[in-house]
Amino acid sequence: MTAVVLPAVPRVLVAEADPWSRDLIKQVLLSVRCDARLDLCADGQEALRLLAENPYDLVIVDGELPGVDGLNVLRNVRQRKRNPPLPFILMSSRNDSASVREALPLAPTAYLTKPLNMESLTQRLQDLLLNAGEEVFCEMPTLAAGMTLSVYLQRRRELAEGAPLMADVQMAVNASLNTRGLDLVRLEEEIRTDPHITAVLIAAANSAALHVGDAVQTLSQALHRLGSAQSMNLILGLALKHSARLSDPLLADYAERFWDLSLHTAEYARTLARLLDLDQERCYCAGILHCLGDLALLRCLQEWKQAGGELDEREEVGNALAEFGAAYGSSLRTRWRLPLELRELIAATYQLGGGVYSREALVMNMAAQLARLTEHEGIEALAKSRTARLLKIGLPELMRLRKK
Repeated sequence: MTAVVLPAVPRVLVAEADPWSRDLIKQVLLSVRCDARLDLCADGQEALRLLAENPYDLVIVDGELPGVDGLNVLRNVRQRKRNPPLPFILMSSRNDSASVREALPLAPTAYLTKPLNMESLTQRLQDLLLNAGEEVFCEMPTLAAGMTLSVYLQRRRELAEGAPLMADVQMAVNASLNTRGLDLVRLEEEIRTDPHITAVLIAAANSAALHVGDAVQTLSQALHRLGSAQSMNLILGLALKHSARLSDPLLADYAERFWDLSLHTAEYARTLARLLDLDQERCYCAGILHCLGDLALLRCLQEWKQAGGELDEREEVGNALAEFGAAYGSSLRTRWRLPLELRELIAATYQLGGGVYSREALVMNMAAQLARLTEHEGIEALAKSRTARLLKIGLPELMRLRKK
């Protein structure tokens, strides 16, 4: 019997200041070599420390790193005169000939301009990390002995990737491409109902690398700040992640219900905001995002099952959602640094705190209550609620909203 010789497991260093670009590179790398050992850092000094301590098979560095820039990291690597030279991909937002000429004497393996071309990056990584005809298959990680669902979900809360994708990202991108490139207006139409894509693009647009001026609080604002290429990269990169879509029928059914609730809340919020001359898109966005935690939890439950965990009863899923859904949402919104004003609107969909309420917060609270009403119950009581009184919205207006 002939033994199968697997490619040696590569160790790769990625030094990129922007967390969303760093995560994108990580996902592309893992799509090429799921077994790769990755070290990630955000500044040049840390990159130099890691390079001094570890033998790497490939280094990918942002040219505009804080502290020690990428060109000086490359210079440091070449001064060590390793034979053969360490493969080194230098990324830069500078595509002028002077910048390229400055790097050439240091012999980077590739000089890639930002925003990255994902197809080109993938091909480069395949050439560097795989021999012709080689394929690598990775088994799913298994649960630690004795792991319980409750402990698993507690530990995953600060590491959760976010919600499953509800939109077909490849179809959305393809539908938005034309002879002039990517149509951002069409792309917004294609993805605006997806909570995870919306949250990621807003978070990326507010990252330190791009945060100039007012905070981005809507999908349209995020797309225009990120630009066509970076928006497309981030969206396509989401589909590369593990459990990007829910395949389990029970969990997918729950997700559809939360997604439907999000859509109805968003539409009610936009209509109310239009009636009251408020920011329609911000209210719509808050509505789309308000079930993000529940959806993220469902994705973690699928990962639990894929790792060998048992999850057989609807009651068990319901209990997990009741116990952890809100905490997952709060953790994601904080970790991704969504703007405080947007988070306050999302919080208003659940309850109004003490003090003075903005009219937009009242709109979100009313929209969420409308979305949760059953077909034949509750509209009269809602018309008498404190929220309705403060908004000066009566039963006739609410009845018209329900009929739309």
